[in-house]
Amino acid sequence: MAIQVGDKAPDFELKDNHGRTVKLSDFRGSKNVVLIFYPFAFTGVCTGELCEVRDNLPQFSDRSTQVLAVSNDSIHTLRVFAEQEGLEYPLLSDFWPHGEVSRAYGVFAEDKGCAVRGTFVIDKEGVVRWSVVNALPDARDLNEYVKALDAI
Repeated sequence: MAIQVGDKAPDFELKDNHGRTVKLSDFRGSKNVVLIFYPFAFTGVCTGELCEVRDNLPQFSDRSTQVLAVSNDSIHTLRVFAEQEGLEYPLLSDFWPHGEVSRAYGVFAEDKGCAVRGTFVIDKEGVVRWSVVNALPDARDLNEYVKALDAI
């Protein structure tokens, strides 16, 4: 079961596509976070969603928000994917221990070995203020993230 609105967001520490360590708690007190779980780099729906975020980054930065995208791919895969698609926000690797953070958020599909499409809007205090979890083939609506941020 996915983390619920009103829950404290589980802290985590993951490597990004450049090998840097990113901790959710590093943003506490300074930025909201839109935490986007997606199945795999280089797949059609995932690429479309992440490129839409790329094309609309000012909507997040203007709202004092950090976008973090998490998949179960290796950092090496994520580095190539980010370079190919021009993604300049952190792509985090939940590769090992495989799916640990995805499981903590309740969005890991054991039968597929990857995260489903879960998004969590987390406020500056680390509380989940909005979330959506979609099945693997179902893209999410970026406008819903922005509405949720405006409601904080």
